Amino acid sequence: MGLVFRSPSEAVAAVGTALGASPWIAIDQERIDRFAKATGDFQWIHVDPLRAKDGPFGRTVAHGYLTFSLINMVLPDLIRAEGMTMGINYGADRLRFPAPVPVGSRIRAVGELVRADLLDGNAVQTTVRITMEIEGQAKPGCVADIVGRFYF
Repeated sequence: MGLVFRSPSEAVAAVGTALGASPWIAIDQERIDRFAKATGDFQWIHVDPLRAKDGPFGRTVAHGYLTFSLINMVLPDLIRAEGMTMGINYGADRLRFPAPVPVGSRIRAVGELVRADLLDGNAVQTTVRITMEIEGQAKPGCVADIVGRFYF
């Protein structure tokens, strides 16, 4: 289940903890097409399987920001604050797309709590390094430092 913390001090004490891996997520053409429609990014390497077959990747690939957006779906599998009154996504400090994510592949998030800072009052700001692994590939599809705030 990953890391569960119940107070800001528990989060601070857990810095350096490996958070495990999320379940695998299938990247199919329908998911890619829905993301293209939602964002208006219809570049052929993402949405044109016939043209992409002769392109640099041999098939369509997921948008980098699609891969990044899926982090929010699986983050609760890796880290969770119990008893908080509010949690917010505060942003990302670092974001890279080391490898393309081909259609038909599966990805999962692997995390590590790399930082936790106490805030005024009863709150903590965490930084979780997320690596979106591509099944069977050496390089990940995305690496991001996700910043969250948790109020107790």
